[in-house]
Amino acid sequence: MVGRDQLRIMVSVVNPEEALDAVKGGADIIDVKNPDEGALGANLPWITRSIREVVGESVEVSVTIGDMPYLPGTASLAALGAALLRVDYVKVGMFGPQTAEESLNLCRSLVRTFQEFRLGVRMVVGGYADYREQGCVNPLMLPKVASEVGAWGLLIDIKEKGAKRLFDYLSFEELKGFVDESHRFGLRVSLAGSLGKEDVQKMVELDADIMGVRRGVCTAQKGRLGVDRRRVEEITGALYQMHRSK
Repeated sequence: MVGRDQLRIMVSVVNPEEALDAVKGGADIIDVKNPDEGALGANLPWITRSIREVVGESVEVSVTIGDMPYLPGTASLAALGAALLRVDYVKVGMFGPQTAEESLNLCRSLVRTFQEFRLGVRMVVGGYADYREQGCVNPLMLPKVASEVGAWGLLIDIKEKGAKRLFDYLSFEELKGFVDESHRFGLRVSLAGSLGKEDVQKMVELDADIMGVRRGVCTAQKGRLGVDRRRVEEITGALYQMHRSK
């Protein structure tokens, strides 16, 4: 197992203003996405660049390249473009692959892209807790895939955002098994899916490396949901108090 720090908080943002609020609220990682294009929807390159510029080089930035169909060439070009924006992590959603073999083929194309162009970017393989409803690959089989291709880590999220949350699709025991297996392979694990302050304790008990949030830290702002610094502070503060009390 690789040496790991305590749980980190990753906040998904859609613009520079949200990114700054997330950083001021104590977020460890800024995750750039576009929810209008899906759970792992890709944002526009110039918005991603502006977010990187506004948060500075001291804050880690993650970028999603989409709920990817089984199109290795398309995924590779998208990953190359994302990596050139000076991000730390590139995440790809295994939406199109139906089998472990297809997942391997898609992920291999991304890893080779980073190697061929000598890009020091960490690759994160994303799966969906609601895979049965979405008809995509079971995320619980992805640790072996990620390990074989040389990915940095894994993410489990929910494809269809609604009333249900991560734990409505996968049990604590299933998620714990996923985390433990991933760690045995030397992989880092991010968990997301309508999580909030009340889930911090569970994330710590699961031994997750990263807790991903968006809706749980958003409030209505100018007719739309946006990241609220105070909501971010509630989560980061809850985590701080938990570690302080130990």
